[in-house]
Amino acid sequence: MTAVVERKNVDGDREAEKGRVALKGFFRVTEEWGCNAEERSKILGGPSRTTLYNYAKLNPIKLSNDTMERISYILGIYKALQLLYPTHERANRRIRLKTSDIPFCGKSAMEFMTQGSMMNLMMTRQYFDAKRGW
Repeated sequence: MTAVVERKNVDGDREAEKGRVALKGFFRVTEEWGCNAEERSKILGGPSRTTLYNYAKLNPIKLSNDTMERISYILGIYKALQLLYPTHERANRRIRLKTSDIPFCGKSAMEFMTQGSMMNLMMTRQYFDAKRGW
């Protein structure tokens, strides 16, 4: 019985550490993109300011599958931009440039992503992956 309890604790610790690492990446990327708290919250699906503040402490925390998926999209978008553009600055600036390309239709990628939908994050990731020929 104690082996089962210990196994659950180890798995829980592992999941909490995954959450901490994911949040660390998320906050670094969104800091480079110049995101404010409202944009970060919308990208993560609308957690409260208190939750966002607690996330920023980067303590080990088990995140929902939804939050992990959202962060995964952001990290993938970041990677695609870094591969697409010759300088770090241009890659980070691109996220805020308005474009008439589908799916953005006159908005910047950031404006499109902060509409709150997971679908918008997925479409943004697909767009930049396609741009780099993935």
